[in-house]
Amino acid sequence: MDKDLKEFEENAELLKALAHPVRLCIVKGLISKGYCNVSYMEDCLGVSQPTISQHLARLKSAGIVKGIRKGNEINYELVNEKVEQLIKILYCEVSE
Repeated sequence: MDKDLKEFEENAELLKALAHPVRLCIVKGLISKGYCNVSYMEDCLGVSQPTISQHLARLKSAGIVKGIRKGNEINYELVNEKVEQLIKILYCEVSE
């Protein structure tokens, strides 16, 4: 076994950040759409804006998404390639 647990700890933190149905849905949606704002997510998910913002904060702190301000609007996009690959595998969207 590998005694250097740093990589395992980092991967475990990514998995913890993804371990909620709303966060999985947000990340999967960002993969397919590219980017979107909280209002769009609210319409798609049927979840309140404060709830979505809390989930986005968790994803941002884990380095999975980032927000890009455009005027008064913030669009979010996926920035973690490892998570993108993981979600594609999880939802059988891997191209052969």
